[in-house]
Amino acid sequence: MRLLTAALALGGLSTIAKAHEELDNSPKSQEPFVGWTKEDLDAKWGTDWGFSGISTFAHLPHTRCLQHPDEEYDIAILGAPFDTAVSYRPGARFGPRAIRAASSRQSSMRSYNPRAGLNPYADWAKVIDCGDIPITPFDNALALRQMTEAYTNLAHSKATAANAKSEVTYRNKPKLLSLGGDHSIALPTLRALSSIYGPVAVVHFDAHLDTWHPAKYPSAWIDPEDPTQQSFFTHGTMFWLAHNESLIAKDKSVHAGLRTRLSGIGDNEEDTSQGWIRFSTDDIDDLGVKTLAKQIVDHVGTETPVYLSIDIDVIDPGLAPGTGTPEPGGWTTRELIRVLRRIDALNVVAADVVEVSPAFDGSGEQTALAGAQVAYEILTSMVKRGKVGGKVEREPKTEL
Repeated sequence: MRLLTAALALGGLSTIAKAHEELDNSPKSQEPFVGWTKEDLDAKWGTDWGFSGISTFAHLPHTRCLQHPDEEYDIAILGAPFDTAVSYRPGARFGPRAIRAASSRQSSMRSYNPRAGLNPYADWAKVIDCGDIPITPFDNALALRQMTEAYTNLAHSKATAANAKSEVTYRNKPKLLSLGGDHSIALPTLRALSSIYGPVAVVHFDAHLDTWHPAKYPSAWIDPEDPTQQSFFTHGTMFWLAHNESLIAKDKSVHAGLRTRLSGIGDNEEDTSQGWIRFSTDDIDDLGVKTLAKQIVDHVGTETPVYLSIDIDVIDPGLAPGTGTPEPGGWTTRELIRVLRRIDALNVVAADVVEVSPAFDGSGEQTALAGAQVAYEILTSMVKRGKVGGKVEREPKTEL
């Protein structure tokens, strides 16, 4: 390995070829591992091609963080393979696996993002894959408890020692990026965030409101006046539940990409009463990306703690068919990414990419690829936010 390094420094192809020949024929190469340093072994065996290696997100190191609470990190990828709160097509429990596989062409070696001027995997943040929450598919009450406990535990983890006391306060607390799973995973995440930051703003990209009262799914089997019923917990009601639990900051939250059918205009009136503003799919044409993004940032503010929630069905099903509740007429993948890049001034303390359902994806895995790219853009913006001299978040409500 030292011969190869020296050859590269000299800069000649013939020298490199000669170094290879000498290395291959050296006695050292015939004696497995004898004389090799850790640096040598990492350089020789420590990288993967996009198609090789264990399937973690972007080939990141993997720790089962829920079993290793002393693990320090700055940003964690966490899978939430849960889909038994869906209203139409199931299958998003396989979303984390599909998004991880689709991220295989990302790596710390080759993930420089020109728009931000950084590589999110090789900057100030220690980014790891925390694996999946083992969530039961048989009992939604237990599943919600498992997810709430898991997110709360991880939200109280420690940032790396170098960043826990950084002058850039955005670095002081670890951040979570969840791979869903159906969209109901937002409720346990918001519960966890509230224990750290108090109520947070939600910036929500979706074809659907997800603020519906559970009685919008009428049934003679339920009492619409009883908020404790387990059937009230769905991927279309979790923000209604979060509002009732006072987890969402008042008049700071935004929907974007909406185009769903409603049960009536009362759906929008109820949404407004919960403190949301709405941007439809068509607004991207009428306002343009720049203006739409600016209005989102101006409404939320750059210091308010934000939960960024991306339902992949905000993208048109012609481009992202692998989802549970597809709605024709959505944004392109490029439009979504352009908006995300334009709102990178937001103080994102946690995020998700949800509703990827690979059983309905195309042979080219385009929905999973879109999910992986969106996750990469979110990671980039998190790391950019934490750069020295960047915007800083308000002080957290509690010290951990």
